[in-house]
Amino acid sequence: MRRTPEHLAAIASAAVPLLSARAVAAEPDDAADFDAALIQDGAGRTWRVRSPRHPEASLRLENELTVLRSFTPAVRADLPFELPTVAGTVRQGPLTTFVYSHLPGERLRIDDVRSRVLAPAVGRSLAAIHGLSPDLVEDAGLPSYTANEFRQRRLNELDQAAGTARIPTRLLRRWENALEDVSLWRFAPTVVHGDLHEDHVLVDGDRVTAVSGWTDLHIGDPADDFAWLVACNDQSFVDVVLEAYSMALPEPEDPHLMHRAALSAEFALAKWLVRGVTLDDADMIDEARQMLDELDHDVERTGGWELSTPPPAPASVDAGAGPGSPDAGVTSSDDASDDVSDDEVASARDGADVPDEGVTIDRRSGSQDAAERPARPTGATRISEPDAVTTRHPIIAHPGPEPDPAERPAMPAVPPSIVADDADRADDARDADAVDDAHRPSTTGRSTGATAVRHPEDFRR
Repeated sequence: MRRTPEHLAAIASAAVPLLSARAVAAEPDDAADFDAALIQDGAGRTWRVRSPRHPEASLRLENELTVLRSFTPAVRADLPFELPTVAGTVRQGPLTTFVYSHLPGERLRIDDVRSRVLAPAVGRSLAAIHGLSPDLVEDAGLPSYTANEFRQRRLNELDQAAGTARIPTRLLRRWENALEDVSLWRFAPTVVHGDLHEDHVLVDGDRVTAVSGWTDLHIGDPADDFAWLVACNDQSFVDVVLEAYSMALPEPEDPHLMHRAALSAEFALAKWLVRGVTLDDADMIDEARQMLDELDHDVERTGGWELSTPPPAPASVDAGAGPGSPDAGVTSSDDASDDVSDDEVASARDGADVPDEGVTIDRRSGSQDAAERPARPTGATRISEPDAVTTRHPIIAHPGPEPDPAERPAMPAVPPSIVADDADRADDARDADAVDDAHRPSTTGRSTGATAVRHPEDFRR
């Protein structure tokens, strides 16, 4: 049952002694989870009321109370903005309504031209949140994820979304591609607000005065707190936010921060659909499907936000490069071997060091000698990296981008995954003597080529 502002004012009067409401107005909030109102009392003070609509939302408010109690006066003093303070609570069955003291400022509107002067303050505020001590979250018993755990959690959520059979296939393939791009998920986990958007950022002039909505605090991917900026129509605003954010944090820059933020923004629509299916809410399902269809058409038409970057093309090595060329001092392993004496080779086999002339690169692998790889800078933040070998997504298979015909690698004479018919076997038997056993394709090797895309309707089974 949805509570009216007048009903919330009556609850607030029971939660805070001597609070006598003189004026009341509805307050924007997450409509599926909370009813909210602003109340002004006889002394001119303003209060905010948030009342949960179901037990899960009530639990989120109780988590927020735990979080706010963890913010000691010293921690609050170090933040460049104010935090809410719980003035009172009222429990009604399984639900608890919270009354907060009013915070200064008005809600941020990022598409407003005036918001440009706020961009540096927004970036510094995000940096202040992500710079909080992880102990604050862990001591409160709130969730904490490594980079790989967070990525696996998203894969599980993708499974759940695909199981609804209501997600466009193009989006499922797009999200899976991003989740399987391991390079995208090398980030340093930080304290994350978890529910940051315009309604929770209060501003005054060129300052961020307060940040509210601390129900989903956890340790995880900082990109989640940037997802709301993906919808901003003013790219210069986002650029200044990112610049101020990077300058305020000592950690190395994360090149994939906004790629994961865009994925988080898109994937929020799938989570909204899953929630509607779970609650059997037809209106929520229809709204989610409409937004997903619009996103699908936008991706088809424009390509959408870039969720990952293509790998850099391998640098070509010119064996005949002269002393003045960029490749000077870089030789192939075959050429280098001509300059190494028999004594040096024997010494290398015994574990002794072999003097290098420049950097040695194997033409066949294109890899740089390990001794010449740059060392990790001392004192740099260690980046959590997902496992190099990961389990493929269990539901969705996709072909990936189609290679250019001119660049497509030649197929082996006998593809290992294809069973030849009787005529082929006869031809192979006649040619067997002419083929060296060492070069015969293995019958146990992986097949080349694309895997089929399963239609969402298949997920019903």
